[in-house]
Amino acid sequence: MIPYTVNIKLAARTLTGTLNLQNKTAVDWGVQGLIAQGCHSSILIIDPKTAQTIQVLERHKANVVKVKWSRENYYHNISSPYCLRLASGDASGKIIVWDVVSGTAHCEIQEHSKPIQDMEWLWNQDASRDLLLAVHPPNYIVLWNGDTGTKLWKKSYAENILSFSFDPFDASNMALLTSEGIVFITDFTHSKPPGSAGKKVYIASPHASPAHTKPTPAAAPAPTGAKKALNKVKVLITNEKPTAEAVTLNDCLQLSYLPSKRNHMLLLYPREILILDLELSQTVGVVAIERSGVPFIQVIPCSQRDALYCLHENGCITLRVCRSTSVPDEAADPEQNVQELVYDLRSQCDAIRVTKTVRPYRMVICPVNENKAALMVSDGRVMLWELKGKADSGLSPLYSPVAFCGAPLGPNQKRIQDLCLNSMIGQTLIAGETLPPSSYQQEVQLKFLLTGLLSGLPLPPFAIRMCPPLTTKNINHYQPLLAVGTSNGSVLVYNLTSGLLHKELSVHSCEVRGIEWVSLTSFLSFATSSPNNMGLVRNELQHVDLPTGRCFAFRGERGNDEPPIEMIKVSHLKQYLVVVFRDRPLELWDIRTGTLLREMAKNFPTVTALEWSPSHNLKSLKKKQIAAREAIARQTVSDAEQSSVESSVISLLQDAESKAETSQAISAREHFVFTDTDGQVYHITVEGNTVKDGARIPPDGSMGSIACIAWKGDTLVLGDVDGNLNFWDLKARLSRGIPTHRGWVKKIRFAPGKGNQKLLVMYTDGAEVWDSKEVQMVSSMRFGRNVNYRILDIDWCTSDKVTLASDDGCIRVLEMAMKSASYRMDEQDLTDPVWCPYLLLPRAALTLKAFLLLQPWSGTFTMDITQVDMKSVLQDPELSLLQRCLLVSRLFGDESDLHFWTVASHYLQSFAQARQLSVKEGGEESQTSPQIHLDICHDVLCENSYFQVGKMSSPLAVLSYSRVPGFTFFFYSSLSFSSSS
Repeated sequence: MIPYTVNIKLAARTLTGTLNLQNKTAVDWGVQGLIAQGCHSSILIIDPKTAQTIQVLERHKANVVKVKWSRENYYHNISSPYCLRLASGDASGKIIVWDVVSGTAHCEIQEHSKPIQDMEWLWNQDASRDLLLAVHPPNYIVLWNGDTGTKLWKKSYAENILSFSFDPFDASNMALLTSEGIVFITDFTHSKPPGSAGKKVYIASPHASPAHTKPTPAAAPAPTGAKKALNKVKVLITNEKPTAEAVTLNDCLQLSYLPSKRNHMLLLYPREILILDLELSQTVGVVAIERSGVPFIQVIPCSQRDALYCLHENGCITLRVCRSTSVPDEAADPEQNVQELVYDLRSQCDAIRVTKTVRPYRMVICPVNENKAALMVSDGRVMLWELKGKADSGLSPLYSPVAFCGAPLGPNQKRIQDLCLNSMIGQTLIAGETLPPSSYQQEVQLKFLLTGLLSGLPLPPFAIRMCPPLTTKNINHYQPLLAVGTSNGSVLVYNLTSGLLHKELSVHSCEVRGIEWVSLTSFLSFATSSPNNMGLVRNELQHVDLPTGRCFAFRGERGNDEPPIEMIKVSHLKQYLVVVFRDRPLELWDIRTGTLLREMAKNFPTVTALEWSPSHNLKSLKKKQIAAREAIARQTVSDAEQSSVESSVISLLQDAESKAETSQAISAREHFVFTDTDGQVYHITVEGNTVKDGARIPPDGSMGSIACIAWKGDTLVLGDVDGNLNFWDLKARLSRGIPTHRGWVKKIRFAPGKGNQKLLVMYTDGAEVWDSKEVQMVSSMRFGRNVNYRILDIDWCTSDKVTLASDDGCIRVLEMAMKSASYRMDEQDLTDPVWCPYLLLPRAALTLKAFLLLQPWSGTFTMDITQVDMKSVLQDPELSLLQRCLLVSRLFGDESDLHFWTVASHYLQSFAQARQLSVKEGGEESQTSPQIHLDICHDVLCENSYFQVGKMSSPLAVLSYSRVPGFTFFFYSSLSFSSSS
């Protein structure tokens, strides 16, 4: 019979854990619908809809400090397709541009050796969509071609650059946050570096500003309300460098333009957010925290509505929505007669428990819908929050439009609840108007709902052990489970097919030192406490049953005040267990009955390495057991039933053969070998409760102290503390020593599978894979040379893949070459299906888009989409073509299409409404929908009147249009107008 091995297909992957402090700002949510997060030197790609890690990118040698998804603000076709492109920068100054689908690096960029401070893909490009702007410490901004890795230009500035922000309304404007102030650049272009050094301004302390210390005339009444709040922080931008007492720029955490209002910027301080009007050069709004409040960490301004997502130090995310109020007072100082922006707290999520090792790092929001947020926690957790709206607000009225995709909702039309932020919050609150409730609006109260949670591994060290391998006997119920023992005493069991946590079991009260499986559904784990003054510890050896979660102390009351357990070894047939102590003779247990078979004498040699033999007398045992079962069966039936027994003997024998390993009546004979401190090899035979000494082999003079042993078939491999490997061919009675010059051999494991003689070796500085049949190395991994992490534990997960636990808190499943854990995303076996058209081939993605938009060959739309709500909406005959185009552009994360169809849908509906009003006869009164304005974030594309109301006191561009049959043309002209202020 030809020998063969059964292998289960497992993809290379990385199970990640706690984050490094340098990963704090390495997170981004792209318009493609995926989240990228840096974890040490790796990058996780997370699908927020299903809370799955669908890709891990590994090529960086240093910690990742920045990640940025490319923009999709261009027209997509077969030559400019949808693609998942990501830029990442690390602490060594290297930038890598990734093809995320294939998991390969598109290009690598290196300018300096210091951490990348900030980077951003240019969003408004006529010539190219591949341009990436990066800040290289201490004071350089460099524009790169992200497709070729070519440097286009480089510009230096006088101060150290901390971060930058682009003006979302004018691509030539950007602001640099430096160590001393803000540098405004007004001549940015991709064709050449800025010609000037920019306009430098300084930020004075809000509490030490001139307005704050300005004496108030005795006759003047004390300001109250909005004026008092504005006076506290009125003048903040000056052209003169403030005094040392007034400088608080070091406290400034963030600088960002407001994407919802032109010429507005926010500055984030730990206890306040300042909204600056850059034309007035003063503060027009402040969000301050009370003395007992929790300070800010980060703020993200929204574009669809003038709202702020704020992250606090306790992990709480708050949503604040702007309510603009004018304070006209002709008798007062004209400088005080300004529009104040007040941000009302509208919703907040639950806080997390903050400790020394658990604290919030960063928050990102969905850039397409702006109603979902993800919180990154230092312990590796990713908390996915979604903003939901429900009727009956307890605060001042917050109205939600009864509309869908920019059009009033039809009487029988289906809709997707809480599709995006501008469908949840109407425009009335933004403009400061108080409109009476109508059938086209409803009061809502916003609340955060936790919709997903990803958990990471705890802090290292780890002890890992793969479950018994796949065979033809267990193929019907096999699961590739990996048990991970942690430093806090818990055991995590992962399913490596999906990479998801299968079970988390709290087993021990101290660090888990080792795990051994005794079946596909149960294992033994041991832990040792810290030693006392006598050097004695408390040993915990637990037997855990996975289906029930039941665990019990395998050694009963034993374990207190004894030398620590060094290792446990389970026999090949899972019958016996050897427990090895540091300065005490070993114990031999029967796993099936939980009884102690033998506690060796005090003069028993000290064990340095031990391994069970794969050979046994199971075949002869089966014959004995079959005979015994046949005799028992014949004794339990009468003579009249003898004929029927003969016909069932075959099934009885087959049943006895399958149960031979677990039978308690007859025990198979097994044996193990171990070495002492002198290197002598001992052979012990165990059968039932009988233990016999065997042959002793004298030490090999070329070997040092033996540290580990592995045995498979006729091959025995020994490793010593000097880095030597000794291969014994037991059948030919030959041995061969190989010096690896790698230092202490920590662990040796043979790969599963009949005839598979691959060997995994763990050293202090890495690992190697050897072919024991050819006695040659297959692959190698060394700390400091090709990886930047140290190996803590090793094991085989299949016959051709290894799993490594490392000190960066990650567990990697790698090919035998041990190169990278990145993989092709379209080859993954995911638990839940993922909606991401960017994973498709370009022609397939564009075909899917056309299929969703228009099906002229059929009167009704038909499709098979996993999301039931989305499917029913897309098949709804009430859904207009404009609404369908808007919805599909959101599904695809297509920035260009989303902007175009938002504006086109608004004006086409406005023209249709105006035409309906013009054809009304006489004085007939009919209820019409109220005038819906284009959001102010669209700036010059808004209606002229609404744009002026929204801007109040800034230069404006007015939109006018003219029509010819079948087309609408938009023209832009610039003019200024002055408000009453």
